[in-house]
Amino acid sequence: KLGPITDAFSCTSRLISQGINSGDVKKLQDAGIYTCNGLMMHTKKSLTGIKGLSEAKVDKICEAAEKLLSQGFMTGSDLLIKRKSVVRITTGSQTLDELLGGGIETLCITEAFGEFRSGKTQLAHTLCVSTQLPLHMHGGNGKVAYIDTEGTFRPERIVPIAERFGMDANAVLDNIIYARAYTYEHQYNLLLGLAAKMAEEPFRLLIVDSVIALFRVDFSGRGELAERQQKLAQMLSRLTKIAEEFNVAVYITNQVIADPGGGMFITDPKKPAGGHVLAHAATIRLMLRKGKGEQRVCKIFDAPNLPEGEAVFQITTGGLMDVKD
Repeated sequence: KLGPITDAFSCTSRLISQGINSGDVKKLQDAGIYTCNGLMMHTKKSLTGIKGLSEAKVDKICEAAEKLLSQGFMTGSDLLIKRKSVVRITTGSQTLDELLGGGIETLCITEAFGEFRSGKTQLAHTLCVSTQLPLHMHGGNGKVAYIDTEGTFRPERIVPIAERFGMDANAVLDNIIYARAYTYEHQYNLLLGLAAKMAEEPFRLLIVDSVIALFRVDFSGRGELAERQQKLAQMLSRLTKIAEEFNVAVYITNQVIADPGGGMFITDPKKPAGGHVLAHAATIRLMLRKGKGEQRVCKIFDAPNLPEGEAVFQITTGGLMDVKD
């Protein structure tokens, strides 16, 4: 059974107790805003863009939300207590978990990049199952949302992974919601609709595989690069808000680009796509590369609280595992 949603993410329907008209609350929910926390993540300018909300109404709504949430500064020790609500979800490989300080964290974006066949999607499939494990088994005790831009999700791949963790495959598949996105706008709208589901049910993981593919298709050439990066920034901002609003882990995969300007001294002239915009949005960046046979190597490329290091794991029919000697 999946756990309830904590009160820290208080619902927008509580605004009614502060004298806000229930019709206006419904308008907020139609726009994908379900929690007071989520409301504070929007500017007044974007709120007045919602059909039927005037500036006066928006001011009143924001005032009411501020009363419900004591937004502002908190002490470091309060924050330490808040950080205790972070759930770390196992990757299936103990060495990789140790490298990540316990697993894939909620409340932030974890990005994995690497060439094709480096294990990004395999990690996503393993997380689909391990997120549903109970907390004492290093799971997340929650549901999974999967947005697929490349058509690489395979439900039949989930079955052996579920069996490896001793779970009922049908129940595991029932707790995964899946959407295939075809354009970057479709991808963004799926995220807006996801807020409604997350407000009602306990989700612990959102996977976007791959976050950049559609942007590389829908925008071409240097002339559209600035617009592409701006739209990408909005998408990533949305992901960050989902992570913090609903205490979910966001796992995104990224592609690599050749860096011909890297010069001849750089051993590996490939770098992650998405430029600085993506680099700043992802909290933890993992670089995956092929090892020998089924082995893959994960290197921490950038993380605020983890030391740089590498872990070797292997891909099996049961998902990611430690390397067998």
